[in-house]
Amino acid sequence: MSAHPIVSVVMPVRNAEAWLAQAVESVFVQTLADFELIVVDDGSTDASPEIIAALSRRDSRIRPVRQPQPEGLVSALNKALGLARAPLLARLDADDVALPERLARQVRCFNEQSGLVLLGSWAERIDEGGRRIGYSRPETNPERLAEMVQWSNPFVHSSVMMRTALAQKIGGYRDAFLGAEDADLWLRLSEHGIAANLPHALVRYRIHGGNVSQRFGVRQCFSARLARSAAAGRRSLGVDPAARLSGPPDWWAREAEQEFYAEAAHICRFLDLSDRSAIATHQTDDIRLPSPRQIFEFSHAEKLLARRSLVNLLMERNRPVILSVSKITAALAILLVGRALVQSVAPKNFRINLSRSLPTAYDNQN
Repeated sequence: MSAHPIVSVVMPVRNAEAWLAQAVESVFVQTLADFELIVVDDGSTDASPEIIAALSRRDSRIRPVRQPQPEGLVSALNKALGLARAPLLARLDADDVALPERLARQVRCFNEQSGLVLLGSWAERIDEGGRRIGYSRPETNPERLAEMVQWSNPFVHSSVMMRTALAQKIGGYRDAFLGAEDADLWLRLSEHGIAANLPHALVRYRIHGGNVSQRFGVRQCFSARLARSAAAGRRSLGVDPAARLSGPPDWWAREAEQEFYAEAAHICRFLDLSDRSAIATHQTDDIRLPSPRQIFEFSHAEKLLARRSLVNLLMERNRPVILSVSKITAALAILLVGRALVQSVAPKNFRINLSRSLPTAYDNQN
């Protein structure tokens, strides 16, 4: 193993025995051979530790790290970030695959562009069996990305490479943004330089039932909004309002009303009703229906959650009096039909100015 590798590849692992070996092998066959692969096992209870041990005996470029008890993805990522020795750090999940030219192409871009701080790529989407089912082709123009990152996550996490020292300097991944810790880091990195995507599929991203985005959707939506609210605070105030957060905030907490993320909290209280048990568990008097503007700007994941929330409210006999059937039905109509139709038939007090072009968020689901 080189004492000063060109790239540190970071791979967090948690019960990933099904695809772990394939992911590691895809790093072994990279055309750029001067790398270290930091594999952090986060308390796996399957065969992952044994697979990692066997692979590390085969190739000294693997640096295995074991967290005996699960500490979470953010902890595993930051552990690897702190151990990284290379000037560039590449991410790869244990269920994804790096194509052979991935590291070499990205390193070449960093060598040619001193102002580059974050570089992702397009990706092939594959199913559990490795069959191609589509592509993710996020925006590649740096100027457009600088705008898009303010309201979406236009990066495939397993495809990104970043400058290690900068990622360490700004604090790495943060616990407060559980489920969207990557979006928060991209926002902070992009404040220090150029972020871009290569218009080539350099990774194969696996879609399966265990993907993070399919496990805790409302938390992920809230954390993404929290990251954008924190970024807005940094731009307007010059300080990070999220710096004092020690963990993921509770959007149902009373103090959320006074926080910089109050709007995100109100939206996610509503989205939380996609699980009918939330109606019985929480004070639904605190629920506000999202405005038409907010509905039109929902991400794909938020729209799916919102539909279930509205249907659940319609079925709920004990909903708050302020949430009448007519209001819920109007919100559902706005969610389901086109903007032009809504603009022509909605009551005057339910219309908004749709003359501006609303952005269509790139929802990469990772």
